[in-house]
Amino acid sequence: MKKGIQHIKDRYAAMKGRCAELFKKWEMDKWVRRIDRYIIVKFLGTYFFAIALIISIAVVFDINENIDKFINNKAPVEAIVFDYYMNFVPYFSNLFSPLFVFIAVIFFTSKMAENSEIIAMMSTGMSFKRLLRPYMISAAIIAVLTYGLGAYVIPKGNVKRLDFENKYKGKKSLQYVRNVQLEVDSGVIAYIERYENYNKTGYRFSLDKFIDKKLVSHLTARRIVYDTTAVHKWSIKDYMIRSMDGMRETITTGTSMDSIIRMEPQDFLIARGQQQTMTSSELHEYIGKQKQRGFANIKEFEIEYHQRIAMSFAAFILTVIGASLSSRKVKGGMGLYLGIGLALSFSYILFQTVSSTFAINGNTSPILAVWMPNILYSFIAVYLYRKAPK
Repeated sequence: MKKGIQHIKDRYAAMKGRCAELFKKWEMDKWVRRIDRYIIVKFLGTYFFAIALIISIAVVFDINENIDKFINNKAPVEAIVFDYYMNFVPYFSNLFSPLFVFIAVIFFTSKMAENSEIIAMMSTGMSFKRLLRPYMISAAIIAVLTYGLGAYVIPKGNVKRLDFENKYKGKKSLQYVRNVQLEVDSGVIAYIERYENYNKTGYRFSLDKFIDKKLVSHLTARRIVYDTTAVHKWSIKDYMIRSMDGMRETITTGTSMDSIIRMEPQDFLIARGQQQTMTSSELHEYIGKQKQRGFANIKEFEIEYHQRIAMSFAAFILTVIGASLSSRKVKGGMGLYLGIGLALSFSYILFQTVSSTFAINGNTSPILAVWMPNILYSFIAVYLYRKAPK
């Protein structure tokens, strides 16, 4: 009987100890989740505060620089506010998002380290890897937001912003292009020596048709005029058509002829910044179509397409670098780490600009040029993560 009672007491004590362990673990998990929310709020709050602060300064400088142009060109106040600055702010905020991420991480993490908050977290047994979880969640939120805005929202606003700049800031839009050559259909090659946009007219036009790599038709014309009332409709002026059938050749001439040619002025009249006005799906479709036509001047479009993805991914890399740099408590405060962080973030943006220039002016692949900064800074992130306090 005594053995049975003792057995029950032992079982009760074991169950009590197990329940205490489970309760302690549940409390620990709950406390960790609270820490996650605390860090995420700190991260995102500092990120948006940095955007508001720096972009406000940028807007003031831009107004100071362009106020004379706005007055001289009689720009309406409504257009300045809603067409220009309402699209200026999100565009440049998204463009310099890596800088804002870095500043936010360095600033609030250094502050936490200075207040011994990180030491208190790690004293409970939390690893540095676990500490980075809320950082990565915040970086994921910023990455998704950055990509969504850059790929689908901001391009629509850029249309209004660039139109405003062309009209009221004296930026001239592209009015002509020379030596246009592209495949307008399977085996059909068009060539225009000069196209002028103001009158929708191309000069010294030719259209060659090939079947099994053999020339079967050669059309030449002095002028070709685009009909804006219909899609792909062109009026061919003063033309001559040479049709080849084996050794037999037929020549046809005329003064005017309407024809459907599968090309439009925007296919070859590429204005400065045009790639910024296209959503990612439109860019992908445009790049594929231009490659199929054999049009070579599309590197800026490819860079823009891949850069939107790379810039979003950079949020994770720069977050790891910033957290690894500033999580250690130092005597001098956050000034040193903030300076290092700014230098690294500016060098990242500079490196990305330089590599993109190599792709445009050289033979570097656009996707490699865009991702090269991320690859290099990934190695820096891994090195700093291993050196971070554990």
